[in-house]
Amino acid sequence: MFRKMRRFKQQISEKECISVLKNETRGVLSLIGDEGYPYGIPMNHFYCEEDGKIYFHGAKEGHKIDSIKKNNKVCYTVFDKGYRKENEWSLNVKSVVVFGKISLVEDEEKAKEICTALCKKFTDDEEYLKWEIEHSLPRVQCLEIEIEHMTGKLVNES
Repeated sequence: MFRKMRRFKQQISEKECISVLKNETRGVLSLIGDEGYPYGIPMNHFYCEEDGKIYFHGAKEGHKIDSIKKNNKVCYTVFDKGYRKENEWSLNVKSVVVFGKISLVEDEEKAKEICTALCKKFTDDEEYLKWEIEHSLPRVQCLEIEIEHMTGKLVNES
């Protein structure tokens, strides 16, 4: 069902893909939007090793939610900051492309766990976290991707 990677010599392992998902904070969530147009939106994410899912949070309504309700198939793309080898100008970048089905998280306790994990990717300020959960959680819609296919590669931009 899913295509094999054409440039297979650049393919990275599943373990390396998961490392990119765990360590990077942002990616682009691609959905089928209005009138069948692609809709890609930058998102913060949390990869949960326990269940192998990717989690997000956002508003309870809008283009993203409308698109998900019409078609739950998505693509999520993440890439790292890259690195340069000594005395080389070219950047080496790892990227991960995930295909899966996205759904709304309806369980409030699960939403609290997701929001807490997302917040902890950015800060360890417990007071800020407590305030955010208390004041923002009722207005937040959490989302989860059940991964169906994942590939990653290391590209040298020379």
